[in-house]
Amino acid sequence: MILGRAKYKRVLLKISGEVLGGPKKSGLDTTVLAHIAKEIKKAHKHGVQIAIVVGGGNIFRGLSGEQGGIDRATGDYMGMMATGINALAMQDALEKAGMPSRVMAAFEMKTIAELFIRRRAIRHLEKGRVIILAGGTGNPYFTTDTTAALRAAEIDAEIVLKATKVDGVYDSDPAKNRSAKKFNHLNHMTVLKRQLKVMDSTAISLCMDNNTPLLIFNLMSPGNIERAVLGKKVGTIVETKK
Repeated sequence: MILGRAKYKRVLLKISGEVLGGPKKSGLDTTVLAHIAKEIKKAHKHGVQIAIVVGGGNIFRGLSGEQGGIDRATGDYMGMMATGINALAMQDALEKAGMPSRVMAAFEMKTIAELFIRRRAIRHLEKGRVIILAGGTGNPYFTTDTTAALRAAEIDAEIVLKATKVDGVYDSDPAKNRSAKKFNHLNHMTVLKRQLKVMDSTAISLCMDNNTPLLIFNLMSPGNIERAVLGKKVGTIVETKK
């Protein structure tokens, strides 16, 4: 464990479906799930309340379905259901790591999840449970990035932690351009104006309107979630100070 006092009391951790798919970016990689659970446990031991929003792109992505001829709204609902599978997998990994958790969904999944109710979600967090939020916003045409920004505002999370496979935000794709410049700090408006690939514009706008900071970092580097909640230097921070 990294010594130090947590900077944040309550955080929203966004994990994409592609990350859960491991190197193949599809299906579920149990090794990756176990790694993530272990990393969350390190952060949770500092008394930090953690809510997780999971994507579903490793199983089904609405936009991809539309390109294949599936109605966009139907495809988005299919993607929302895929997040339920990922939420259950994440819950299983967390509980195997000895962490109590609850899956909460934006629409009814009675046998596997509670319906998301803001006060109930906050109560779970206050009792030390990790909550895993499935089903997106419950509406088509909204991404799980937007869900993360929305839920963060609803549960009064102090920051959105976007866990990715890269160590921050760059001015171009670092995998294609060795000279790509990494940003250590950005504000929300700069992200929107420069169309940087951080989150979709709706999610960034929600974070900006609610003055919610956003931290983009590499999930696969051991200790990074813990460093993030302690306020250590990691990844790229996006915030607009008022």
